[in-house]
Amino acid sequence: MSFDTTYLKSLYRKFLINMKWMFFGIFCGVTVGSISALFGKLIGIATKFRMANAYIIYGLPIAGIFIVFYYNLLGAGKPRGTNLVIDSIHTGQKVPLRMAPLIILSTVVTHLFGGSAGREGAALQVGGSLGNALGRFMHFNEKDHRRTIMCGMSASFSALFGTPMAASIMSIEMSTVGNMYYSALMPCALAALTAHLAAERINPGSEAKMTLSEVSEFSLQSGIYTLFFAILCAWVAVLFCSVLHSSKKLAKNTIKNPYLRAAVCGIIVVILTLIVGNQTYNGAGSDIIAACTGDAAFKIVPYAFLLKMLFTAVTLSGGFQGGEIVPTLFIGATFGHAIAGFFGMTPMMGAALGSILVFCGVTNCPITSIFIGLELFGFEISSYMLLGIAVTYIFSGNYGLYASQKIKYSKYDYKVEDAYTH
Repeated sequence: MSFDTTYLKSLYRKFLINMKWMFFGIFCGVTVGSISALFGKLIGIATKFRMANAYIIYGLPIAGIFIVFYYNLLGAGKPRGTNLVIDSIHTGQKVPLRMAPLIILSTVVTHLFGGSAGREGAALQVGGSLGNALGRFMHFNEKDHRRTIMCGMSASFSALFGTPMAASIMSIEMSTVGNMYYSALMPCALAALTAHLAAERINPGSEAKMTLSEVSEFSLQSGIYTLFFAILCAWVAVLFCSVLHSSKKLAKNTIKNPYLRAAVCGIIVVILTLIVGNQTYNGAGSDIIAACTGDAAFKIVPYAFLLKMLFTAVTLSGGFQGGEIVPTLFIGATFGHAIAGFFGMTPMMGAALGSILVFCGVTNCPITSIFIGLELFGFEISSYMLLGIAVTYIFSGNYGLYASQKIKYSKYDYKVEDAYTH
């Protein structure tokens, strides 16, 4: 009888815990998803205004100075962005609530004036901050902070990118390579799905759905081609991470004053835009990704991926805010589009595969990459993605966008590595 009573009490306790996290997942999804959808709508409005009024890009240096001032005003003079969120997952510490308004306004300003940055990386910061704040509002214990942060990240990413499956997994996969927080899967999945539904109502038709046609049948020959294609994508991912980290260090060491650094980097982006002659590489570049993967007649210079790297590195080195994920997809799509013919692929298929493989290389999230590929491009490309992601994950080594991301277990051997990405 004592055993039965103990068992029933344990079952009841687990039921209450599960109900708590189910409620939090849904509550977080509605709240964070709604705020993130409005955030996405603001970015869309800012982008449309910039495209209709090209002259506004000349205000980018002033916008950079404003962003630095804004961060200092709210007591965040040295912003750490997504790295702060990842560190909070590692330690269980709180993410400051002020991070949400900081990243929302500064990202909208960056897009309005033509900085090269994404929005989904910013979503991880907004979601982590809001999710953690909701957990504290509901008086969750400190040991629960990790899951509240991850729930918020899943909700915000899903609302902005329209890929709830990938959003459910990314937050529990990205912080520590080789170690997934499966205890957070259920609330993260509920948060992502609920946020996706909320975002569809607030900002309908904003999902990044792309139709991919003419996928050739997977064969031994195409598999060999994919293997070498993936190795090249891994090297592009390594190059992007290296350029991004090196440019930030160079900018900080060369120009100590953050206001002057923001102004100088803003001026450089303006000059680069004038040299190029259009705004192809400003903003996030979602339209270019869609054109590369969906328009057989679309043409772009073969070195477009290098230009996007340069624009993004200069923008983020100046202290402008936004994400690196859509620029990553842009880089992968344009690179794949340029070299597809050498590997027996159509430019559209090369662009689709390249975008997902480079994403995998910079985030070290292979499962998330598979889900994003399936949600964006469908199951027809799954065999190519599976092989390509596996190869890219290995060949990208210990490089990554986020310096706080930890490589817990080696990619090459069954051993504990406990090293940070570089």
